[in-house]
Amino acid sequence: MTRRARWISAVCLLLLTAAAARAEEALRALTLEEALSTALEKNRDIQKAEAYRRWVQGKYLEERAAALPRLSLSASRRRDYDDSLSALTGGLFPSTQDTTSYGATLDQAVYTWGQVGAAIRAAKVGLATAGEQLRLYRQAVRRDVAQAFYDVLLARELLAVAEEEVDQRARHLEEARKRFELGTATDYDVLAAEVALTNARPSLIAAENALRRSRLALGLLLGLEEPVDAAGDLAVGALPLPPFPEALETARRSRPELRAQRQTVAVRRELLAMARAGDKPRLDFSAGWGRKTLGVSGFDLSGKTWNAGLYLSFPLFDGMRTRGRVLEASADLLQAEIEARKIEESLAVEVQGALDAVREAEAVLKALEGAEAQAQRLLDMAEKGFTFGVKTQLDVDDALAQRNAARANAARARRDLLVARTELARVLGTLGEAGAP
Repeated sequence: MTRRARWISAVCLLLLTAAAARAEEALRALTLEEALSTALEKNRDIQKAEAYRRWVQGKYLEERAAALPRLSLSASRRRDYDDSLSALTGGLFPSTQDTTSYGATLDQAVYTWGQVGAAIRAAKVGLATAGEQLRLYRQAVRRDVAQAFYDVLLARELLAVAEEEVDQRARHLEEARKRFELGTATDYDVLAAEVALTNARPSLIAAENALRRSRLALGLLLGLEEPVDAAGDLAVGALPLPPFPEALETARRSRPELRAQRQTVAVRRELLAMARAGDKPRLDFSAGWGRKTLGVSGFDLSGKTWNAGLYLSFPLFDGMRTRGRVLEASADLLQAEIEARKIEESLAVEVQGALDAVREAEAVLKALEGAEAQAQRLLDMAEKGFTFGVKTQLDVDDALAQRNAARANAARARRDLLVARTELARVLGTLGEAGAP
């Protein structure tokens, strides 16, 4: 490569780097909490869960209304004309009558054999079930966003490793050229350094593309439809792990799926009680008060009206409809109980797997962090030895490759540990809640 070509290449690289820097500065950088807040606000599943919760709240108000008195007002104005008897009576009975009335009516269920109470309790438990469904979606979104956020941080770490390798290869090439001019290196050494620099650039390009994809994926997950950068680093602090019995008990107490299924069982019990009361008697109270005016042949007859009564209804035979509904409700209750037991039994394996994943990630990270420090020391020794002529370029290349591999593996291990801790919190049902990541 001639001096002119090298100069042109350097200028192009500088322009590309400046353009990339400007594009990176234009990206919106979010912390993990900001990303989670944005996702919880824009996620479609959470919006659906919020809408379902409002629907259940409306259903609860609807069912509760059956236990409350119903008061209604009414008014009417009517004219009747009947001339069929005028010929027989000689007009004794007037053909036209005007009737005006208004009043209020009060209805109250007195005794329904538990139907109204069961309906209110079922709707109230259903409201709690909707809350657990909302918790489930919130925790799932938190896990996905956290993983995408850590993927961006990892891609940025790997890009830094690739950039440092290219810089290192460029310095080696410059050193080889200086040594060649001094006569202490051959053209083979210069060519080998140029080939090494050329071979390092594809990894840099791949790392840049990976970072770009991870930023775009995070932005789409947040509902922004644009790339988003992650603010922060893959810092991993100490976090004690709970013992298995304690973790399992926490999961059984906090998992939204299990809590929602237990509440579904409670709803099925209330529906069964309502079905059993289908052929039982019920007692209702009804009362009304008002005034009525009757206009006949120029006379207005007016007076107060009222009524009150207790009404008993008893469906003696409904064609075995109630029995069929009881069988259906009993089967629904049994299915809900079986599903709750299945979820509870599967928690043990899930909790143990999450705990093992965290322990494994911690052990891997501990081992790799030591290897990273050793690899960096080995690279420093190789470069000094190469400068003094006691190490070859091959020794430096091998040390550089080991150092870069150690840094990349340690970054992946930190990301894996953060993701494993997030998944453990989700498995325990505490993700995003007090005392959880």
